[in-house]
Amino acid sequence: MILRMIRTVTATRYVTPLREGGSLPGLVEADDDGLYVVKFRAAGQGRKALVAEMLVGELARACGLPVPELVLVAIDPLLGRTEPDPEINELITGSGGINCGLDFLPGAFDYNPAVSGELDALRASEIVWFDALTTNVDRTARNPNLLVWHHQVWLIDHGAAIYQHHAARELAARAREPFPLIRDHVLLPLATRLRDADTRLAQRLTPAAVQAAVAAVPSEWLGEDPPAERAVYVEYLLDRLEGRVFLTDAEAARGA
Repeated sequence: MILRMIRTVTATRYVTPLREGGSLPGLVEADDDGLYVVKFRAAGQGRKALVAEMLVGELARACGLPVPELVLVAIDPLLGRTEPDPEINELITGSGGINCGLDFLPGAFDYNPAVSGELDALRASEIVWFDALTTNVDRTARNPNLLVWHHQVWLIDHGAAIYQHHAARELAARAREPFPLIRDHVLLPLATRLRDADTRLAQRLTPAAVQAAVAAVPSEWLGEDPPAERAVYVEYLLDRLEGRVFLTDAEAARGA
């Protein structure tokens, strides 16, 4: 298993909230002089949203899909004491430790499905395939979570993916559940090459690649037994890849 080194940076300044997201992410400056969109561990969605963000982001990278660099952001609770907004103050002071950051893409703008030519059928099919695999419910026309930057469409905000891990029922047992919500995917009308996408991406998500993505998740975001929880994520993802129910779901949604 080849692990990608996830960089750790230290937050030095809270710049501004990004209120578009329900988790109230914020733009944060770090000690490497970089700017990062940070998802905070004390946000309402909890640490599993951070798990999904890191895990699914690294799976996307393994697939060759464009995602901003993911970093671990160390936050000192004292950083929040200068924030006059009590909601933000509470969020930052409660997020001491390691949080999830995505490289900020300056000048990027939201993907507009009404503008033609920014995505070809194969790339659109790859994104639909990937989001069906990871049960991402948050790529709709209302909120695509796609950015156009340097003439390329980038995937962002995967905290709502793998939504089954929020339920009490064991995640691995739900690997072959249908995912009918793929019908709401913003790129479904363009995804005319789902079988080609399946051929290309499935061969990239080897067991080693899946294990490496799971290993990138910090232990402190997991439960009382991190090795056991990692094993469940690996089992869940490999079973979904083997069963291919998600591909059938996407093809059925296109047919409908």
